Amino acid sequence: MERAVRFIILSVVFYVSQINCQEAILHISNERTNREYCIVYNQSWTPVSQTFDKATQYPLVNMTSTVLCDTSGVIPAVVKGKALVVMRGDCDFSQKAQVAQSLGATTLLIASKTLLITPSANDSEYAKVTIPLALMRYRDFIEAQQVFSEGMQVKLYAPTYPKIDVSLVVMLLIAMVTVTLGGFWSGACERDRMNGDGDRGESKADPKELFLYSPLKVVIFVVLMCGMLVLMYYFYNVMVYFIIVIFCLASASALFSCIDAVMEILSCPSGSFSIKSCNFSVRSLILAAVCISIAVVWGVYRNEDRWIWILQDLLGVAFCLNFMRTVSLSNFKICVILLSLLLLYDVFFVFITPFFTKNGVSIMVQVALGPEASGEKTQGNMVAVPAEPQAPSEKLPVVMRVPRFSAWAQNLCGMQFSILGYGDIIIPGLLVAYCSRFDVWVNSSKKVYFISCCIAYLLGMIVTFAVMLLSGMGQPALLYLVPFTLITSAVVAGCRGEMRLFWAGTTYMVRRPREELMAT
Repeated sequence: MERAVRFIILSVVFYVSQINCQEAILHISNERTNREYCIVYNQSWTPVSQTFDKATQYPLVNMTSTVLCDTSGVIPAVVKGKALVVMRGDCDFSQKAQVAQSLGATTLLIASKTLLITPSANDSEYAKVTIPLALMRYRDFIEAQQVFSEGMQVKLYAPTYPKIDVSLVVMLLIAMVTVTLGGFWSGACERDRMNGDGDRGESKADPKELFLYSPLKVVIFVVLMCGMLVLMYYFYNVMVYFIIVIFCLASASALFSCIDAVMEILSCPSGSFSIKSCNFSVRSLILAAVCISIAVVWGVYRNEDRWIWILQDLLGVAFCLNFMRTVSLSNFKICVILLSLLLLYDVFFVFITPFFTKNGVSIMVQVALGPEASGEKTQGNMVAVPAEPQAPSEKLPVVMRVPRFSAWAQNLCGMQFSILGYGDIIIPGLLVAYCSRFDVWVNSSKKVYFISCCIAYLLGMIVTFAVMLLSGMGQPALLYLVPFTLITSAVVAGCRGEMRLFWAGTTYMVRRPREELMAT
């Protein structure tokens, strides 16, 4: 039995350990320098080496003046034993490859001014070609000519990359840190309220916070979310700019709140001054300027994939933390209703809507990635890469983005990202925050509910990533996170004999003393 289990585990690890890709790397060099460019090939043709060291180097001959549909005008001695670059067009890929092969060429590169697609042919044609064949961007070749002038040497290789990318670990870390800090912050605010700290008062909730205490409010909240998603689907080109502006304002405010709270804990001086009887805090002014500047920089450079994801994730973390602090669920009943409705919402818009959309892409995916990105990458095993720079397509700032660090060849062709929606952090995070506040209400020194819910969230995220890797497709994370967190919280409350209290919580309509809450 033990051997069988080990075999299954090793099989799964092997399955997800590494995969081949249709993108490859063209390494061009001379005696002075070297550059690498994106190429697209088909594994059904002659295989390309998987490592740079094992790849064979060949001199490159420029024949972009011809499409090489026949041997006319080509001197075999010039191309024999060398790599050729020719233009795309007039005849199919297999014909070009067979002509190059008959001339004694060792590699065929086809320069394209249009979309780079995986070169394909009839199954009977693949066996006739014995040399590597790949497509490259024509503009890349022009750039290489300007850099190297002459004497170019080339290597083709297609490195495999692990399916379990480092980006998944980074994404898991971001999600866990955000949920844990958000829950802890909510509990700390609740403790301050119960102790009557500051100007918050002893009998009422903080007026800056939104409390969901009515099932009707929860239903209205979910209906509004559905309506907003449908509006963004049908009027994406207009709504995207509205959402971007709202995100800049909300995230700058959230970042201010987060950093200001940290400075308050560290007892940083505020340095106040007055102008015409109006008091100002130097710390707040400087902090506001910094937060607004970060939001503005993100707004200006939001389509710069190489580095702007760092700012987007920073602002996204601040937004999620502030949301978890300012929106509170009053009892476990509201948690169950909200999370269950949003689970159905997530499953419907991910799995059901593809049956109704024209392009077969779910509304959730198309809104999250944008209309231009939702179908750009693959069709089956085929790859499509733009040959010329494309106008940036606007994307909604509603996801955490982390580059796939291991996908070296793919990133040359276009940055690849692992993504996680803000909702997959915020929605379970509201339950984590409720558990943290409940620990305060029952004076749990070990924070049993909070820690248990955080562990359940971690396990739910791990299961989500595991299913995604095994199935090869994105998953609605709430499908796994909601059952894990809700069931775990209910089991903990049941085992501690506090289910009635956990279910009822508090309405915050009229703040009750802790003793009265414990007596209910």
